Amino acid sequence: MSDSPSKKSKMASSLDQLKEVTVVVADTGDFEAMKKYKPTDATTNPSLILQAAGMAQYAKLITDAVQYGKKKGQSSSEQLSQAMDRLFVLFGCEILKIVPGRVSIEVDARLSFDKEASITKARKFVSMFAAEGYDKERLLIKLASTWEGIQAAKELEEEHGIHCNLTLLFGFAQAVACAEAGVTLISPFVGRILDWYVANSDQKTYEPEDDPGVKSVTKIYNYYKKFGYKTVVMGASFRNSGEIQALAGCDLLTIGPKFLAELQNTTEPVVQHLSESSVIFAESLEVLVMALEALHEEAKPLGLEVSWLKTRVQVFGGLLDETVQSVHVCSEDIEILETKKHDLEKVEMAEANFRWEMNEDQMATDKLSEGIRKFAVDAVKLEKMLLEKLK
Repeated sequence: MSDSPSKKSKMASSLDQLKEVTVVVADTGDFEAMKKYKPTDATTNPSLILQAAGMAQYAKLITDAVQYGKKKGQSSSEQLSQAMDRLFVLFGCEILKIVPGRVSIEVDARLSFDKEASITKARKFVSMFAAEGYDKERLLIKLASTWEGIQAAKELEEEHGIHCNLTLLFGFAQAVACAEAGVTLISPFVGRILDWYVANSDQKTYEPEDDPGVKSVTKIYNYYKKFGYKTVVMGASFRNSGEIQALAGCDLLTIGPKFLAELQNTTEPVVQHLSESSVIFAESLEVLVMALEALHEEAKPLGLEVSWLKTRVQVFGGLLDETVQSVHVCSEDIEILETKKHDLEKVEMAEANFRWEMNEDQMATDKLSEGIRKFAVDAVKLEKMLLEKLK
């Protein structure tokens, strides 16, 4: 006989439990951390590669990138550009030897407002990986969630079959625009959203369920599932493991080594908070209750009663098994498992709407521009390191 879920949760680490309901992605450029925690996918960015490039064990990749740059470029600027691209691809190839899934490779943040240049760079990355024997199905091209970045992703997805990961996502308008563009995946930054609220409000601490970043990702996830968008959600940039636990059930979560270790070293039960089934159930339950009430009222003049016997609704393998509540339907009390009605209306996000909504969302605008600047700064640092070696 197999062990019960409760017995399994006592034996399994929190990380292993999380992997049962969410695809875990390694947010690091450190290969050893990936081997240790065995994520499905991995993601990179200039900041992570800059950190890894300073480690002695990756010196060979730096040397390879420099030699490639010298061979492929004529001018010093061409050599630097070629070396940078080669370095990202080399890190990506090493990651793909470790993880069974995909790696996210980031387009230079300085191209965030240049649609055509972003497309050109993305296609170059794909061809470079192909030369190393890796199909584009194992790649996600990371682009900043500017209007131009989203439109570049739309063209890459539709015309070239290149899957994209839209990063530096902080606002609902960005999420809607990405879904309408048909991008493969978005990366809303949970911790950076929290940072902004801590810095710009009187409240300095939040419980996980009230964390502004957690609430933002939850809203996006529920919106996508309610309206049937194919785009999946990968929560990113965490400040504590409570945020991670509060988003258990999200399509993917990209987690740094610190929190991977924390989750690996505890057996605290992981409760699934997000589920596509729960979104569907919440909407279906509301419709069912309304229909029963209407039928009950229509039957009254005929001296008839519509009865829904008192019962406890068990659905979707216990995904909603949190708190039992009693709901009054057709003059009877029905015990159901607590769920939440998602008051989300479908919206359209044309360019003018997008720019206006971003203008109105100070947090999203501040963090998007800050994120682009920070990634650009680390890209420049990487370039300086390579430039010294190219001399």
